Amino acid sequence: MKFTKNDEAVSPVIGVILMVAITVILAAVIAAFVFGMAGNIQKTKVVAVTAQKISGTQINVVNQGGQDQGSLVALNATATGPLAADIPNACGGAAAVTFSTPQCYLKPVAVGDVIQLKTTGNWAAKTEVIVIGSFNDGSSQVLLDSYL
Repeated sequence: MKFTKNDEAVSPVIGVILMVAITVILAAVIAAFVFGMAGNIQKTKVVAVTAQKISGTQINVVNQGGQDQGSLVALNATATGPLAADIPNACGGAAAVTFSTPQCYLKPVAVGDVIQLKTTGNWAAKTEVIVIGSFNDGSSQVLLDSYL
């Protein structure tokens, strides 16, 4: 049996095609960053908020703080669930403002601040609590969307 030596690995045409393809892909990626195609992505803020149903008439929302706590300027907490008609809502907590719906707005916000959503009736077993944080750069983000 005679072995022949073959020095060819990849033909020069295939090599040139691969080099051109790599160059085109790199140019497209660089152009995307230079012309701002990737610039519309917002950074997610890191702030922890917890909610607990204290009773059928009170829900406490607690600001636990986080990496972006320093830029948090306000919290807006809303509780939605079946309520009897025209049940008044009240807010408790530092500088909380009451709305006509079960919603409270807290500004300024510190770690450990509690928003109390209260009603004279009872919230149902499945009450949705949504907490939206407002930040000093003008952005807003949902920090909590949970059922209690």
